[in-house]
Amino acid sequence: MKIVFSEKCLEYSWPGHIERPERIRKALEQLRGQYEFLEPKPASQQDLLTVHSREYVDFVKNARAGSYLDGDTPAPENIYEYALLSAGAALLAAQNRGFSLMRPPGHHAGRNGVAMGAATLGFCYFNNLAIAVKKLDLPTLILDIDGHHGNGTQEIFQGDPKVTFVSFHRHPTYPGTGLTSQGNCLNFPLPYSAGDSLYLKTLEQALSQVDMANVEVVAISAGFDAHQGDLASLGLTYEGYREIGRKVGALRKPVFGVLEGGYVGEYVGRDLHELISGIEQKQ
Repeated sequence: MKIVFSEKCLEYSWPGHIERPERIRKALEQLRGQYEFLEPKPASQQDLLTVHSREYVDFVKNARAGSYLDGDTPAPENIYEYALLSAGAALLAAQNRGFSLMRPPGHHAGRNGVAMGAATLGFCYFNNLAIAVKKLDLPTLILDIDGHHGNGTQEIFQGDPKVTFVSFHRHPTYPGTGLTSQGNCLNFPLPYSAGDSLYLKTLEQALSQVDMANVEVVAISAGFDAHQGDLASLGLTYEGYREIGRKVGALRKPVFGVLEGGYVGEYVGRDLHELISGIEQKQ
């Protein structure tokens, strides 16, 4: 699996904010030399408009540098351009069955920004994975393995006959959504102490509910903050992520992924390597 990455995503930061470039820098130390890297180009505004309203796109575009979009999502200088590049990286990952190792993340961003009654955007600007899935326009299984519920992705695809959305996330924690399943959106809230065993059992249960005959591609919202000791820990280990990869690879479908959360750089790089290794082992 190729990794999509641009050094530009390391250029911005916000004092004291947990979503910072160091989480990617440390991951790169572990991944360089093991994978082929692809350089992304920015998404177009038209790409954004497939999942976001024009009013919301303009809101991000016109955000005053140094301000906040909401209580936890800052607007560093040129954030619109960085967000466009992250969305473009997801598009390139989808086209190449690769993985986008980019920031900012995206799965909390709904059509008009804050989604499903959540309080904030959760460090997200545009929904990178949703944009890529819309561009592919294929029957897709989205697996959101971030420790937080992908409320923006669910809002965008709720009721979409081409998409099955499955999220495994910690409860209780931010954003407080995804407690029940609804139609094509299957939610599996888990306790912080879940660990590999319960998580993998739940993954098997979830996959058994999906008609894979109607799925042509698997898209992974790969947040690694469910790793033991990270922000939304579910007690997962490196071996847990490798086994998640094995179960995804065993589906025998094209796979691509995008980075969401994961705030301990040493975990992110190794977890990603384990996930990819598991997928490739079984495909």
